[in-house]
Amino acid sequence: MSAWERMKLVQGDITKEKVDAIVNAANQSLLGGGGVDGAIHRAAGPELLEECRTLGGCETGDAKITKGYRLPARHVIHTVGPVYRGGTAGEAQKLTSCYRKSLELASKNKIRSLAFPAISCGVYGYPIEEAARIALKTVAEYLEGHPEIDEVRFVLFSQKDLDVYRAAFEKLKK
Repeated sequence: MSAWERMKLVQGDITKEKVDAIVNAANQSLLGGGGVDGAIHRAAGPELLEECRTLGGCETGDAKITKGYRLPARHVIHTVGPVYRGGTAGEAQKLTSCYRKSLELASKNKIRSLAFPAISCGVYGYPIEEAARIALKTVAEYLEGHPEIDEVRFVLFSQKDLDVYRAAFEKLKK
């Protein structure tokens, strides 16, 4: 199967995804926060926070892995997206790095299926049209050389976000 055939776009709650790993759009402390980060910590239970405390935080653009605890997913890959500052502060490179580092951790840990949220598109203010293009392009490029990953889902919270991702997907797939 081609990279594009192994990518799925869905609307839903990432904490309920039945995949090997879900990706958390975390902050640098890795100690939980708002949005998807808070939802993942609440769903996984207090053990996730305990393990995260041992990791010493995470730099923007990097990723770290933990167990999934009470989540359907066996693992959580925590990545720290950039705060959008107009697009001139290396945000695109840092966002690309979030997806690449998360996928590298997945490969290293024999994760065959994973789900991403729209990293940096909430309170970090990244324009979703540009973020979707970066996410889809980076994941497709990685999957081309990594047949060990069977499926990557992009789990979007709203119909509007899903529509933006679908439009970007159709445009890039050509």
